[in-house]
Amino acid sequence: MNRFAALLDRLGYEPGRNAKLRLLADYFATTPDPDRGWALAALTGALSFRHAKAGVIRALIVERADPVLFDLSYDYVGDLSETVALMWPAKATALASTLPPVGGERRPRERSECGRGEGTTLAQCSPPPPTPAPSPPLAPLAGGGEQRCGDAHLTLTTVVTTLASFGKSELPQQIARWLDVLDETGRWALLKLVTGALRIGVSARLAKTAVASIGGKTADEIELIWPALAPPYGELFAWIEGRADKPAATHPTPFRPVMLSHAIEEADFAALDPNDFTAEWKWDGIRVQAVASPDPDGHFAARLYSRTGEDISGAFPDLADALRFDAAIDGELLIMREGRVQSFNVLQQRLNRKTVTPKLLADFPAHLRAYDLLVEGEEDLREQPFAIRRARLEALLARLASPRIDLSPQVAFSTWDELKAARADPAAAGAAPDAEAVEGVMLKRRDAAYVPGRPRGLWWKWKRDPFVVDAVLMYAQRGHGKRSSFYSDYTFGVWAGKPGDAGSAELVPVGKAYFGFTDAELAEIDRFVRRNTVNRFGPVREVVHERDQGLVFEVAFEGLARSTRHKSGLAMRFPRISRLRWDKHPADADRIETLERLLTASEAREA
Repeated sequence: MNRFAALLDRLGYEPGRNAKLRLLADYFATTPDPDRGWALAALTGALSFRHAKAGVIRALIVERADPVLFDLSYDYVGDLSETVALMWPAKATALASTLPPVGGERRPRERSECGRGEGTTLAQCSPPPPTPAPSPPLAPLAGGGEQRCGDAHLTLTTVVTTLASFGKSELPQQIARWLDVLDETGRWALLKLVTGALRIGVSARLAKTAVASIGGKTADEIELIWPALAPPYGELFAWIEGRADKPAATHPTPFRPVMLSHAIEEADFAALDPNDFTAEWKWDGIRVQAVASPDPDGHFAARLYSRTGEDISGAFPDLADALRFDAAIDGELLIMREGRVQSFNVLQQRLNRKTVTPKLLADFPAHLRAYDLLVEGEEDLREQPFAIRRARLEALLARLASPRIDLSPQVAFSTWDELKAARADPAAAGAAPDAEAVEGVMLKRRDAAYVPGRPRGLWWKWKRDPFVVDAVLMYAQRGHGKRSSFYSDYTFGVWAGKPGDAGSAELVPVGKAYFGFTDAELAEIDRFVRRNTVNRFGPVREVVHERDQGLVFEVAFEGLARSTRHKSGLAMRFPRISRLRWDKHPADADRIETLERLLTASEAREA
């Protein structure tokens, strides 16, 4: 467990991808099975523990520390795992979390209580917590024997298998025993594992790339067989190290990692030839992968996956039942009514539903708009040029002739100016009557293979210009991870009340954003929040927002929707901070009527 803790610690401090990759590869190459397999599972999000919840951790710490002190500390730190790791009563026999150095000495994990950046710990700036009651005797493991967590036998495998096997009543005291014998970094890593919130800047793709590098393989090779694997991945490491054959991909409807695009900038066009690209509409829906395969009796196994590989077939049975082909199709999940694509606001009625009723299926029928073909039959087409895959897709959909699945139309253009005009007015460029569901255009090289990840130069997205309004900062909340010491989540509002009557004017929240600004701007906003706080609500601060005092944001957003959760009755879609308007007074910010007009115009076009 100590090596895994040290790995997480160092990954959290490494900003560069290559440095993270070296750390991961060294860990996977030198750590024995099955510990490294469980580490891979944790890093790829493949672990979950039914009874290990954040509430359990909170209950344990308030038994051992002043609850008020904990609340204040959690408010300041902003991360539950780090707060508890710092506040937990230390033991003289705590295990040190160590990892052999890779490319340099290990830096100590600095904490920043009692003054950011000073490296002081909470233990140094707080009175000693009350002495907890002695932990009860060690509980037996599921397989018999006692858990030896007071020495080096506390392995990652032991922790994972115990978390998975212990019941709700047994688990809290077992976690407490582990926290007693681990050092500060070990406690932090254990709690990150328990809560599932690693937040160390390592994607599942990067972890797989590190594993692949051990044996000279590629991450794509691992992705292809990943659906057939299960933790702790012994067969995967055996193949990587040349001790066994490659695991067979036996899943009848496997997910294939998706290809992603880059946002295009004005300067990029100078280096691109329009003759090398095709264009199609970028639909305002949900990216999905539809995979189906017939068995010898002609019955189809079908799966609908999200862009991250989550099986969402159960949420969209109407569309899953229509997957009657032997292929893997990349496309967009939409809601179609009377031959027209509906807005994303309508699609949201089908998202995150625990129960799918017949009325829901009838009122919000799911539809697949296809734009790429990855596999047909036994033939993998991903290395073929896009032009060939597109032609094969057209032929497949023509044979299928399903009312639930159609082809995403291409946009005709010969110059970038022509495409720019189409992007600005999709209805005039052939997207009518679906123009309101278009959020831009996609550019794809005619000769591009389907490459997992985000390769540069093959696919580009060119979104329509966002809406922009001036809004006033009202509330700020601490961020997480690297931003845990900054107020980085902002709620903002616009003016409501009788126009022209300053006495009736009030700010009403319309959105929340936590990106769009630079690190330097974040520091400026953070200073403003701290110096202008007028009220506190746990981790949230209310800042001054009067007509002549406050901070104005220029907020860019993709759309609006009616909302009963907001006092304004409106909610923004994908808001981001585009500029800080230090030059404006809050009285100069926009009014709710401005947003109402935008939404009314959008609803009229949809109707």
